[in-house]
Order: sequence, then C-alpha cells, then structure tokens
Amino acid sequence: MANLKARLSGHLAACTAAAFATSAVVTPEAKAAVVYYQPNAGAGWVIPATIDGLYINVETQVTATTVGSVPGWDLNPYGSSTLRFFNSTGGGQLRYPGITSGAAGNLPLGTTVSSSGSYNTAVDAVTFGASPGNWQLNASNYFGFKFVAADTQTHYGWGRMDVGAAATTRSIMEIGYESTAGTSILVGAGSAPPASVPGPLPLFGATAAFGWSRRLRRRTLQASRQPATVPALPSYTPPA
Repeated sequence: MANLKARLSGHLAACTAAAFATSAVVTPEAKAAVVYYQPNAGAGWVIPATIDGLYINVETQVTATTVGSVPGWDLNPYGSSTLRFFNSTGGGQLRYPGITSGAAGNLPLGTTVSSSGSYNTAVDAVTFGASPGNWQLNASNYFGFKFVAADTQTHYGWGRMDVGAAATTRSIMEIGYESTAGTSILVGAGSAPPASVPGPLPLFGATAAFGWSRRLRRRTLQASRQPATVPALPSYTPPA
C-alpha cells in the first residue's frame, strides 16, 4: 500500500509540474508594439495606374482614390506608367542602405527602418533593374516608410508590394508599423505566424493538472479502503 501511495503521489507531482512548466513555455511573448496586417483581408490593396493612385491611412486602413476621402492619409503610391510615391507632411520612403538620393528602395528583409535612414520625400519614380535596391517585376518588393500618426508623432513602418509584369500592375499585400513613436522597426517584423502548439497540456495547463489531481486522489482513497491481500502460504508436506 505504501508503495502504491508513493507511486501515485510521485505521478501527481510530475503531472502537475509538467502542466505548469508547459504552460509557462507556450505563453506567447508580446511582440514589442508592432502592428501588422494584410490589407483587405489578405486580398491586398490594388494601386490603380492613375495620376491619383491610392491614398492610404496606415492606422485606420481607410483607402480611396481621392485625397479628400481619406482623412489623415499616410501613403500615396501612384503612377499611370511608372510607380511613384506622393508623401504626406512628415512622411517619406526609405532609400536602400548607403544611398542618399533618389526614390524608395527595394529593401532586404530585416532592414532597419528608423530615424537614421535616408528618406525620399519627393515624387521620384522607383527604379526597376538588377542592382541592389532596384525594384523587381513579377516579384514581391519591400519598402520602408515613416509617417506622422494620429498622435502627431513620427512612426516607422514597412510594406510589401507585389508587382506584376509591368510597373503599373501592383498591390500592397502587407503592412507593419511601430505603434510607439520614434521606435525603429525591421522590415518584415510582425509577419511571422505563431508556432503551433500540439498536445493537451498547453491547451489546458494548470486546469488539466488539477483535474488529474482529483482523479489520482480518488484512486489513492479507493486503494486505501480495499482490504489488504494476504498472500497464501505455500503448502508444507512433512518428509516421509
């Protein structure tokens, strides 16, 4: 009986510890203050090939082809034959690292977008080609930007624009920005999907442990109430 109680108690302690430990491991870590979304429920924002293009409020996700329809707009990609960006007050697009003139660069994932970068605030057309920082046709292109948010402070963000066979075929598919003013952000930040968590322990955690505890206690109590089994003595036959 003592051995049974010891085994059950040990099993209970192990299960409870595992549940709490697993719950601690799988608790998602807060991602700084990065706001990330895929525009238009993943379908993206199509940029019309017009002189007006698309006006975008990064925070409210309101878009329109006329400036008066988007209060506080932040981005305005446009162009009837090329791709350009018109900038709101205080806004701009990050140039490729090391470049201090010209249009928005096509940035590698992980590029830092911050106050130390060089930003295009004019309406230069982006360059398509094979050189570093050039935009690519039939590809996803990443750009960094700064904008003045509703709090009247400068924030930094990034976007992914998919471009088709021509510069006039383009859609913004991802947006990420730092909700904390003046804080840098990495291109691609926030876009990684959360890791899947298999098994019941992460899902139920301590609640499951307490349930197992009650069942184990019942087993222990039932075992203690059962009469002890006395092993039969071997028969003895005296020698002839």
